[in-house]
Amino acid sequence: MQARVVVFPVKGRAWCFAFPRASAAAAGASAAGAGGGALPPPTLRDLWRGITSGGRTAPEKAESVVDFVADKMNRAWIGFGSAPEGSMKSRIHSFGLKLLSRVRPSEVLLKSVTKDVSGLEIVHPASINSRLVRRRLRHIAVRGASVHKKFLYGSVCLLPITSVFTVLPLPNIPFFWVLFRAYSHWRALQGSERLQLLVSDRSDQWKVLEKEVGSGKDGNPSENARHSPWKLQPSKKLDEFLERRNSDEGLDCDTISRICKEYDLDKIDVLKYRDLP
Repeated sequence: MQARVVVFPVKGRAWCFAFPRASAAAAGASAAGAGGGALPPPTLRDLWRGITSGGRTAPEKAESVVDFVADKMNRAWIGFGSAPEGSMKSRIHSFGLKLLSRVRPSEVLLKSVTKDVSGLEIVHPASINSRLVRRRLRHIAVRGASVHKKFLYGSVCLLPITSVFTVLPLPNIPFFWVLFRAYSHWRALQGSERLQLLVSDRSDQWKVLEKEVGSGKDGNPSENARHSPWKLQPSKKLDEFLERRNSDEGLDCDTISRICKEYDLDKIDVLKYRDLP
């Protein structure tokens, strides 16, 4: 799958790295599998068949378990959102939305880089050096791998502690929140490792992608696999938007809205990049 990321400075040294909403939705659907509600929810029997079938590696079996749990959590979250207003489930959903609004936008970006992404189109202002843009993306990937690995281990360690609250008559919100954060950090960790591979300048690391893209009829790597997985696209249109940037306040909301409309970006995520402390 070919993905597209739009890169541009929003305020001072703060840059925005955002996937178009269509690409992010496709990545989310790919990662969730049957979690969209169009298919019946997977059962424990389905999970057991998946992890006991031959020909699957241990990481693939572990991923099946993670996807199964994530599907159950996603369906439960949708149910909470459709609960009557004022009910306990509705209040929990509102509280969860407030917590989610505090998630850093870089985590959202990394979670969108799924294992199905085999190529990356990088759109950036033409006035910015392409090497600097790719270097920034590599920095996000390397830093994300370190940060989310640490928080993943921390979340997993907290799971046994928060499970104690199951004795209470109320829903065990701390346990499910920590479980969700563990899954989110795991997804971001996978995405950071994938992004490092996609923006690497070492051709020997592209062999992994060559195997995934497939081989031609003659047994040799396909035409797409011979080229680098990243493609830089300087945009003069972005430069026109950046001309309205204030040196102190950065891009105003009106300019950000126009950029989001032009490139189909989520305005909330872009504003998070601008308003980061």
